[in-house]
Order: sequence, then C-alpha cells, then structure tokens
Amino acid sequence: MKRLAARAAALPPRMQDLALALALAAYNAGSLIPEAHQLRLPYLAFVLALLQAVPLAWRRRWPVAVLLAIGIPRSFYDQLNLGFQPVPLASAIAYYTVMDRSSTRVRLVTSGLLLAGIIRSQTLPHHTEPYDFFVVALQFTVAGMAGVLSRTHRAYVREAEARADRAEAERDREVALAAAQERASIARELHDVVAHHVSLMAVQSEAAASLLPDRPAEAGRSVQIIGDTARETLTQLRQLLGVLRGPADPATRPSTAPSPSIGEIDEVLVQVRQAGIAVDLRVEGRPAKLAPGVELTAYRIVQEALTNTVRHSGAGEAAVTVSYEPGYVTVSVTDTGSVAAGAGREEKKPAHVRAGANGGRGRPDGPGEFGPAGGFGLAGIAERVASCGGSLTVGPGQGGGFAVTARLPAP
Repeated sequence: MKRLAARAAALPPRMQDLALALALAAYNAGSLIPEAHQLRLPYLAFVLALLQAVPLAWRRRWPVAVLLAIGIPRSFYDQLNLGFQPVPLASAIAYYTVMDRSSTRVRLVTSGLLLAGIIRSQTLPHHTEPYDFFVVALQFTVAGMAGVLSRTHRAYVREAEARADRAEAERDREVALAAAQERASIARELHDVVAHHVSLMAVQSEAAASLLPDRPAEAGRSVQIIGDTARETLTQLRQLLGVLRGPADPATRPSTAPSPSIGEIDEVLVQVRQAGIAVDLRVEGRPAKLAPGVELTAYRIVQEALTNTVRHSGAGEAAVTVSYEPGYVTVSVTDTGSVAAGAGREEKKPAHVRAGANGGRGRPDGPGEFGPAGGFGLAGIAERVASCGGSLTVGPGQGGGFAVTARLPAP
C-alpha cells in the first residue's frame, strides 16, 4: 500500500487528478450496483453518477468550473429523485480545490452559492430527515477547512523558501564581499612589499651603472645592497605566499613573521638612505601602543610615501614625523622634491580622504581622486586609512615638495 501511494505521489499532478476521477467514478458506479433494482431509471442514474466524478480530472486547472460541472448532474440526480445516490465525495473534493486555489472573493461567492444549493436540496419533498442537512453541511465544512489549511501551508512553504533564498543570496553577497576585501588586502600587501624593494633595487642598479668602471668599490656596495634587498623581498614574499597557500588549520599553517609596526620603521629609513636620500625621523609626544591594524597602516604609509620619493620626486631629503596625541597618532612624510618634477607620481593632484564621509570604504573625494589612471600605492593607503577610521591628506607640502599626512585613531 505504501509503495502504491509513493508511486501515485510521483505522478504528474494532471495524472493524479485523472486517477482520482477514475477511482471516484468507479466508486460511484460500484455503490449503485447493489441498489440498482430500487433505482428509477437506473441507466440515467449510472450516467449522472459517472458525470459527478469525471470532471475532477481538471480540478486544478479550472476549480470553479469543475465544481459547477459536478454540481449540475448532482442536482439533476436529486431533482429527479432517482433513489439511492452516492456520497458526494466528488463535490467535496471540488469544493476543497476551490478553497485551496481560488481568490478570497471567489471562495466567498462559491461558499455562499454552495450553502444556498444545500439548503435548496434539503427542502425537496423526499428529504424528510432533518439531520441530512447537518451531515452534508459538515462534509463540505471539513472539505473547505482542509482547503484553507492547504492554501495556508503552501503559502507558508513558499515564504520559507523565499526567506531561505534571500538568506542564501545574502550569504553569497557577504562571501563575495569578504573575498573582494581579502583580494584587496592581499594586493595592498604585495604592492607595498614589492614596489618598495624593487624601487630601491632600481635606484641602486642605476647608481652601480653610473659608478662603473671608475669607482668599482662603490659600485660593488650598490650591488651588495641590491642583493640584500632582493633576499629580503623574497623572504617577505615567501611569508605572504605561505599564508595564501597554507591550510586553514592554524596548527599546520606555515609560521609567519608578525606584521611590521611603526616602531620598526628604522629599517625602511636605512634602505632609503642607502638610495641616496637623507631621511630625518622625528617622534613627538609620548609613544603609545597602537592597535595592530593601525601599526601596520602607519608603517605602510611611511614605506609607500618614501618609495614614491625615491621613484618620482628627485628629492635629496625627506622628513618623517610621528606625532602622538590623546586619541590619535599623526604620521607625516614630506620631501624636498618639486611638484613639477614629481609629475610621474602616482597621484599628481592633492587629495583628501575622510573615513566616515563615504561609509568607511576608503574612496577618495575631491580633485585628487585616486582613479584608474593613478597607481595603486597611495590608493591602497587611502583604503587602509579609511578602514582604520582615519583621514588622509596627499598633495603639495607647505614648504614645497610633496606631503603625505595621515591621522589615525589611537587608544
């Protein structure tokens, strides 16, 4: 029996309705056979009984029309007083379908007409038992309530599926956003690591070429600096790639060095000084411990600003100022190069980025917007600053040259 029910449930809806119509037609005909000798016009009774079931094959497509198509032969059967008639299962199923699949207005009108029809049939002379009305009314009430419950359940399932779809779409958007943010973070780290060291190697290689063959010792020193810088670059790249390639389990992930902090900026200053630029570092206020993200951001600001000084400014001097004040730390890098000579810098126009003015997304505003035409270094710094809730100013310095100033939150 369970296997038969499972096969029936697997059929298409139209085939299910056809099977139901044929089963009820067989039931109606079978219920009349024992009473055939008592029926007036038995052949007509069999035909009307079959007509009460066959329209169920189309009940889902035209529910109201099917209820009428079943009700008409049922009414004729009753009006002609042919004798015993089957239980009105087909009519109840048709009414169930109307309550399940029709609009509220159609359901109300249909229910009113059905009640009127039941009352009219119970007033015929051969209906002498008062409880017949209550039995028929109860049958259709149960069928109607079942239809309403089925409709409510189907609406609930649809809403649950819609909520699940929305939740899945939102989760996909969050995953995509997280992936995009991670890609941007990786791109910033790669740029900051590679651009700085490659710029220093380029400067030293040019110096070595200019010193040969007359000053081989000094040229050798430049070559040695190139080698040291290259090895340091490879070490940092291996650490970064180890994070990308390593498994998710922290216990088995390759060990990596901690993120650089502003307290380690002397290493960058030494490298820039070796490139021929005098760099002065000034710390103002009482140094305080910063959040790891702020430490890394401050370090990268100095590194990227000095990299641009080496690559584009033609300056001979630069100054780095780290100023601690209650609630903030200000990092400023200025050089003595001319703005005209720095036309090849990543951003040629002054720009100001305010975290919070654009939802903290790090998008610059103002005439110096970091667009596609610009490079990635200062744009990456703008994103870092905005993610920390700080502000960034990039443009000509007050005394000439070029200045990068960031104000970052500090505990």
